[in-house]
Amino acid sequence: MKESYFQYHLFFCTNRRDDGMPCCGDHSAREFRDRAKQRVKELGSAITGNVRVNVAGCLNRCGEGPVLVVYPQGVWYRYETWEDLEEIISEHLCKGRAVARLKI
Repeated sequence: MKESYFQYHLFFCTNRRDDGMPCCGDHSAREFRDRAKQRVKELGSAITGNVRVNVAGCLNRCGEGPVLVVYPQGVWYRYETWEDLEEIISEHLCKGRAVARLKI
């Protein structure tokens, strides 16, 4: 089996709903994603392997949002602040340790 090209692939739900249901887009998800992508670039070699930070459409967990998922591990996170995302980046991406308090 071929290894994944990316060591970590982050998908940020940025979905916006027009029907009044909860959505990640209501929580500045796109801006958080942009900032996380910039931070990953800044860290460069502090993260082992290739990392990709992407926007995703609805990940169907908006009620728990805002959310992101890290593949290929399949770890789902809920975040509220930049500090939460910084912790995910520094612990999960740099040290290979999932952040238990933010997992969903």
